[in-house]
Order: sequence, then C-alpha cells, then structure tokens
Amino acid sequence: MNIRAVRGTKDIFNDDAIKYNYITEIAKRIFENFNYNRIITPIFEETALFKRGIGEGTDIVEKEMYTFLDKGERSITLRPEGTASVVRAYLEHKIYGNEEITKWYYYGPMFRYERPQAGRYREFNQLGVEVLGSKNPKIDAEVIYMGYKLLEKIGISDLRVEINSVGGKETRLKYRKDLLKYLKDKKENLCNDCQTRYEKNPLRVLDCKVEKCKEIVKKAPILTEYLSEKEKKHYEEVKRLLNIYNIPFSENPKLVRGLDYYSNIVFEVITEKLGAQGTVLAGGRYDGLISTMGGKDTPAVGFAAGIERIMLLMNEKKTKKNRIGIVWLGEESSDYALLLANELRVNNFDVYMEYEKKSLRAQMKKIDKINAKYAIIVGEEEVKENKLVVKNLKTGEQIKIKRDTICEYMKGEINEI
Repeated sequence: MNIRAVRGTKDIFNDDAIKYNYITEIAKRIFENFNYNRIITPIFEETALFKRGIGEGTDIVEKEMYTFLDKGERSITLRPEGTASVVRAYLEHKIYGNEEITKWYYYGPMFRYERPQAGRYREFNQLGVEVLGSKNPKIDAEVIYMGYKLLEKIGISDLRVEINSVGGKETRLKYRKDLLKYLKDKKENLCNDCQTRYEKNPLRVLDCKVEKCKEIVKKAPILTEYLSEKEKKHYEEVKRLLNIYNIPFSENPKLVRGLDYYSNIVFEVITEKLGAQGTVLAGGRYDGLISTMGGKDTPAVGFAAGIERIMLLMNEKKTKKNRIGIVWLGEESSDYALLLANELRVNNFDVYMEYEKKSLRAQMKKIDKINAKYAIIVGEEEVKENKLVVKNLKTGEQIKIKRDTICEYMKGEINEI
C-alpha cells in the first residue's frame, strides 16, 4: 500500500525546514524587540467560535472549514485563522483585567479546504500579531512597520504597502447604501462571486481581482470621502507616522475588509513577484470583534502572513546556515575533534562531523554537500601543536590558529541573524 501525504498538505524538511525556522526566528526577534509575547492556541476549537469570529456569510465559514463531530457529539473545527482563537483566549482568561494593552504574536498551522496551488495549501502555516486594548494610531503604524520590516529582513524585495481607511460602522452603512445604488444597474455585468457579494457583502466587490469588476468599480464612490472628522484624523496620523518610519506606502481606496467589525486602518504588504495574487501580509484594525464575541468594546489591530508564501519569495542566500564542518584525520585526532565539535555547539555554532573514519577527500565532499561555510581540519600534527587549520570554503583561504581561540575566531567570522 503506497500511502502519500493528503492532497493540500506538505512535508517540510531539509532546505524548506531551514527556511521555516529562519522566518520564525526573524519574526520572534522582531516581535519581541517590540515587547510582544508569544501565544500558542489550540489547533481545534468549537465551531461556534469561528462562526462568530469570522462571520457566517464568509467563504471561509461556508466553504473552507474542516469541521467534524467529536466523540462527545460536539462540533469542532480545525482553526482556519489565528485571530478568533487569540480573542477567545483574551476573553476566557480575562487578560483585559491584568493589563491595559496586550501584545501577542503567534505562528503555527491553519486549515482551509481550498484549491491547492503554489504557496497555498489546505494545511498551511501562518504567523501574525494582535494588539488588544489600544486605539492609538501609533499602534497601527507600529504593526505595519513590523510587518514590512519582517519581510524586508527575511530578504524579500520589491515590497510596497497599500493602506486605506474603512471608517467605523456608521460610516460604512452610509457608504454601503451609496455603493449599492452605484452598482444596482451594473450588477448583471459583475462576476458570479461579486453578484453574490452584492447581496451579502457589497464592499468586497471593490477589491475583486476580476478585470471586468475592477473596471466597473473604477468610478464607484470613494470610501474615505465618507469618513468622520475623527476617522480622518486617525488615518492622517497613521500616514504621518509611516513617513516617520520611512515606510513606502500608497493609498488604495479599493482596499477593504468585508466584515463589519473591521474599522479604520486596513493594509496589505504586496510584492510583484507573486503575480496578480501578490499580497504577502495583510491586516487592519478590528475594533468591533471583541464585542461581537461577547466582550466589552475593545480596540484591536493586527496582521497575518502565510509562511509558505514567504518561503516562495526568500532569497536563497538568506537560508544558508553558517555551518562548520570538522575534518579529522587519524585515530588520535578523533576524540580531540569530538571535544572541539561539542565546544563549538555549546557556543551556538552549527557543526557537522563524521563519526566513521574516512579520507580527507570523502569528508570534504560531504561538508561541501551540506553547504558548510568553514572547514576545521584536525590531524595528528594539529593535535601535537594544539592548533587548528580553518578553511573558508567560499574563498579557499585557510589559516592556522591556536586551539583555545577557535570560538572567538569563529564569532568574528560568522555573522548570525
């Protein structure tokens, strides 16, 4: 019986695992520099959470969730996104009673029954941040800045940020009324999805990627013209702060979110390298969600990004580990090399070493295969002199150094992330 991975899932190993670890390590470092703490939520939740948190009229809830009855006849769903679980944890553990502002980050697997394609799987990994408890525009700008810098640090080029403000609930109700008027005699020319959106969620027509729909909405009313003075002030302040952060951005009046709990700022970080579906990271302010889920009115903002999509865009040079390969020649150098390898590992270097006796050529061939950047050669002569030969495998240069200076020397040579 030839059992294979289920369609829409993927094994992550070797180079892909290195990429995954690199992304999450960079994310962890950036987020924690801004005083965000990690939250780990369950992979499955009660189905009702996502129906309330995402919305029953959405494609995710209606078509894409992995939902089943457990042995207790409870309806359970594998999480399709991270925000609903984060909010549930915030309310369940009464975090709001312990701290004024909560800043969390997460990463892990999510599940949606979608058509598999490059960078999109039915089981996929997502990272994100959520800030709960502040409506200050400084937080919006900080979240956008972190998302942009994360992708930039990972090595993705050609990035641009698009932002918009969708205002509050009253603003959107006024706008929705005028948008429906505008679309009424054009409805039949919309794509099938947008004809459905016209009835359920007309704002989503604005960001449809189908060309005929894009053409139709070109002259649609502009949402930002409906903003209240307070909403305009918030939007302008976020833009001012992004300029201070030196983040390149453009305003996209067609950028929206379809759910009522979104408010004010929405944004996406986009690259041309993924074609028409170029969004790598997306987020916004969702001040209405926590009250929708049974809590008090609490402002919140965040973003999420698919790790597999980021992996597709990574600069290969960024994924190469700074490995050190130890070559030992002769039985007398075996234990010496073993102790050397362990000392380097304790000092946080990635070290490869053969355990079986092999020729210099065979060991160097294996070290080259694993993309090591340095080789440390230990022979009987080096043991007697208490010295080591260090070879830079990129330049071919080699140097003999004292054994007790090896860690200090390698720290000067290798720049970790």
